[in-house]
Amino acid sequence: MLKRQAALVIALCSMFLSATTMATEEAEYTVLLKEDNLEVRQYEPQIVAETVVDTEFEDAGSEAFGRLFKYISGNNQSQAEIAMTAPVGQVAESQKIDMTAPVGQTQVDGQWVVSFMMPGSFTMDSIPKPNDERIALRSVPEQTMAAIRYSGLWSESGYQKNKSRLERWIGEKGYIATGAPVWARYNAPFIPWFLRRNEVLIPVEQVQ
Repeated sequence: MLKRQAALVIALCSMFLSATTMATEEAEYTVLLKEDNLEVRQYEPQIVAETVVDTEFEDAGSEAFGRLFKYISGNNQSQAEIAMTAPVGQVAESQKIDMTAPVGQTQVDGQWVVSFMMPGSFTMDSIPKPNDERIALRSVPEQTMAAIRYSGLWSESGYQKNKSRLERWIGEKGYIATGAPVWARYNAPFIPWFLRRNEVLIPVEQVQ
């Protein structure tokens, strides 16, 4: 477990140090309802690259992160046309993809699905296809999500505590959950725990 955590820290640090911010863009949404650190949001359609891992909650990120990060760093089948040069030409076989926020983690059938949101400039036709068959690209339609924002360590206990609070609030506000909770992380591991932005997101719909 310690080795996995160390690998995640190294991968995350490499990612964040290679850019001026964690991401060039974040998922776009409109706030429909806000109360303290709780919100109901209307998210725009987006594309995600995701991979499934069969491991414990706190190990899932490190297990999945490496293969997803390799994909956006160039381990993909680029569709970009690159002009040849003379006298010696070199054509890039891969394309780097900007990081976006957040990094999501969802439990499905006892396994964890870890996802990166893709930049909004891509469509399903234009986005580079992964070389790694364990990575899937998926189009996510517009959706309503309830969210709770909190700072703190990337721990299962923090996730469970805030998920429970969000679930209670959803019921109090006349909504019902329509999908699995998503654990979202926005910051690099070298950011102090008290400055980190973490969220739990749950798809919802309003009770008629």
